[in-house]
Amino acid sequence: MKRNIALAAVAAFSLSACSGLKDALNAHTDWVARAGSAELTVTKLANLLGKSRAPIRKDIAKSIANVWVDYQLLGVAAAHSDSLSDTKVIDEAMWPAIANLKARKWYDVVSKGWGVEDTAAAKRLWDSGQVLAADHILLLTQNMNDAQKAGVRKKIDAIRAKVTPANFAATATANSQDPQSARQGGSLGIFPKGTNVPAFENALLALKPGEISPVIQTQYGYHIIHRPTYDQVKGQLLAASKGRSVAVAESTYLAKLEANGKIEVKKDAAATVRALGNDPDAYRRDNTVLATSSAGKFTTSRLVGWLETLPPQARVLDQIKQSPDSLLLQLVRNFVKNELVLKQADSAKLQADPAELAQLHASFTNAVRSAWAQLGVPPTALADSAKSEGDREKLAAKRIDDYFTRMVQEQAPFVPVPTPLSNILREKFKYSFNDAGFDRVVQEAARIRSSADSARSASQPSTAVPLGNQPVPAPQTSSSTPPGGKK
Repeated sequence: MKRNIALAAVAAFSLSACSGLKDALNAHTDWVARAGSAELTVTKLANLLGKSRAPIRKDIAKSIANVWVDYQLLGVAAAHSDSLSDTKVIDEAMWPAIANLKARKWYDVVSKGWGVEDTAAAKRLWDSGQVLAADHILLLTQNMNDAQKAGVRKKIDAIRAKVTPANFAATATANSQDPQSARQGGSLGIFPKGTNVPAFENALLALKPGEISPVIQTQYGYHIIHRPTYDQVKGQLLAASKGRSVAVAESTYLAKLEANGKIEVKKDAAATVRALGNDPDAYRRDNTVLATSSAGKFTTSRLVGWLETLPPQARVLDQIKQSPDSLLLQLVRNFVKNELVLKQADSAKLQADPAELAQLHASFTNAVRSAWAQLGVPPTALADSAKSEGDREKLAAKRIDDYFTRMVQEQAPFVPVPTPLSNILREKFKYSFNDAGFDRVVQEAARIRSSADSARSASQPSTAVPLGNQPVPAPQTSSSTPPGGKK
């Protein structure tokens, strides 16, 4: 009896509230992202994606939404006058970069006695031009239109007017959009001749050691290049001159490190790494154990952190998606070796160099201020226009929405948000994604793109109408003989 009553109640609910339930389900999928009090709707993202030149795929839609979230959270921080300058918080977010500094310092210690320097060989390689060195400042222009590139050109021209050999490193750290070299004062280190794109290398070779180039352009953007002197890179050249003897010593060190480290990679680690490659943000706080060693458990979130230290041009996520399981397991093993090196550095009580830490902090602070300025939401500007935090947050959200729309439409430049900054913003402020909403975005964007393509096709002149300088076909006669043919 009770069962029948329950079923009747469900049926009654279904009859009386069917439309309400349908509306609730639809409402659940009418947004794709929320950040602070702002919301990115399915309709807006579908329109932006459908009318853009980007591929209509779910992962592309998610990437665009991730940028929107980062921008909006920057606006929330500005509205609340949060300077995002707490060095403890910054260090926690930048642990992979700091770990790299410590590991490199330890490596310098253990490798000190490796190999034999060949001063004559080092000087010969340098003088002959077989080995080159460069520092650079890069402002990116990829995927920008001509107007956007002109704006970037104006900015780098202003930098070039002020940069000198003495302030080049500090200027690169503060302005360059090549994160890896910026942390090293713009240094690209030493490299064999022929390894850089021709435009860059030709400009470098035109300089005398110690000189700075005019602004040059490559497919990546605008560069200012400084060619170091021999004395500035002598240490690197001498290290390189050790050649084979260093390689043998390093191989021996790593083999011993691995053997003593008792590395064990989990059998199912490859599947987790492959899933991570499709959506690293979803695994940023995932504690799935991929491997164990004497350094402890190596988790998915730890791997995400290490991967973020790799340069974007390495396209490591694309490689993860395409690699066989054996390579993914080796990837995990290699990063566990990093952990073992870091453990040795910690045991030796090594710390990152204070000057290098200061550079990291400066680059972080500059990234925050630069993003606020470009998005039009500096805290002081918001405070001048709105009194309460709520009003400032609404104003910031509107300005960022407007900028985001123009950016996707290629009318404004992309504003980079470094991963550590993104991580801090997402730890401090509320945001969420709606996976079902992304499915609807792809469907609606495809329809919008299809309609636009059809409209363009319809507006094209018929092929029967002569175009340009094409010859006009001769008129047909009433004869059944085709022109130039036989009956």
